[in-house]
Amino acid sequence: MAFIVWNFHPLLSAGLPALLSLGLGPVAGLGAARMAASHYSVMVKDKSQLFVAGPPVVNALGYKLTSNELGGWRVQTRCGAVDEAADSELEAMECARRFLSYLPDSVYSLPERGPVEDNPRRQDEWLGTAIPRNIRQVYKMRPVVETVVDRGSFFEMGRNFGRSMITGLARVDGWPVALMASDPYQFAGAWTADCCMKITRFVDLAETFHLPVIYLVDCPGFFVGPEAERSATIRHGVRAMSAINQTTVPWCSVILRNAFGVAGGAHQPAGRFCIRYAWPSARWGSLPLEGGIEAAYRAEIESAPNAEAKLREIEARLNKMRSPFRTAETFWIEEIIDPRWTRPLLVEFVKLAAPLRKTGKASFTMRP
Repeated sequence: MAFIVWNFHPLLSAGLPALLSLGLGPVAGLGAARMAASHYSVMVKDKSQLFVAGPPVVNALGYKLTSNELGGWRVQTRCGAVDEAADSELEAMECARRFLSYLPDSVYSLPERGPVEDNPRRQDEWLGTAIPRNIRQVYKMRPVVETVVDRGSFFEMGRNFGRSMITGLARVDGWPVALMASDPYQFAGAWTADCCMKITRFVDLAETFHLPVIYLVDCPGFFVGPEAERSATIRHGVRAMSAINQTTVPWCSVILRNAFGVAGGAHQPAGRFCIRYAWPSARWGSLPLEGGIEAAYRAEIESAPNAEAKLREIEARLNKMRSPFRTAETFWIEEIIDPRWTRPLLVEFVKLAAPLRKTGKASFTMRP
């Protein structure tokens, strides 16, 4: 059972069924709160708007804004107030229908397995060269996502907000999962304040509806700089990390390339059923060597007779030690895998996760 949101309540997002909002025209005040409190919301492009207060009120303060300039779909999907914008009412309803297809009837039941329409043992050869050897070269993550899940099953949510993290629902061997994946095209995959807010809400959704989480990791850490400090990235980041660690659903993380710093290390909860794999292209640590050496060894470099030579010496020494295989040998990670094995291993994960899922209200349900 699913409801379009009609009545607002502070605990709305912790309710039993999934709660949806379709903005089919101007929405303001309490109606806007209803949309923001939903598990999933859709606007119709150039037909619907969302406001705390509309243009007549806002323009009385001295502004001169149209409805779309104030609260149109471009504004609201980029700030994360609304999940999706559709081209038509029919498309908006199709988005809602598809969203519900991954969820249980209520939190007192489990997401059902769908038809198995893709080869669980499929291995796509191109994954072996998906990650460029040049660590400064970006690559497209969405084709990787589409390849490792059941073909055509990935349903992305919140594409315009917190864009360094891709989030959405998918199926693996028919089983519904919540999937997160870093996007190297956006801040190299670093966690911005917006990204952290997006992660928190998405992980809460997975916990609320008992969806196992798959995370494809390429995170160099938190976004840094003046804007990161002004937007309280570290506070939002700690909140996202807390949300991850509060989950009880099974997790599987696959480190494709980077996992550095506090954000890079926050790729799975502690004390849960978690599986962690890494591709041979993976690398991790407190700081990337690029730029990190100068920070970590500044005193040693500055006191050396030849600072450049000392920098190269330290870099050469650390490069010998950072192979992911050294970490795997100490059982910090389950296995270094051939990228082409990713889908079969994810199929194995969802089969192991299925009997571990539990029904009922979670301790930490979705925070709007």
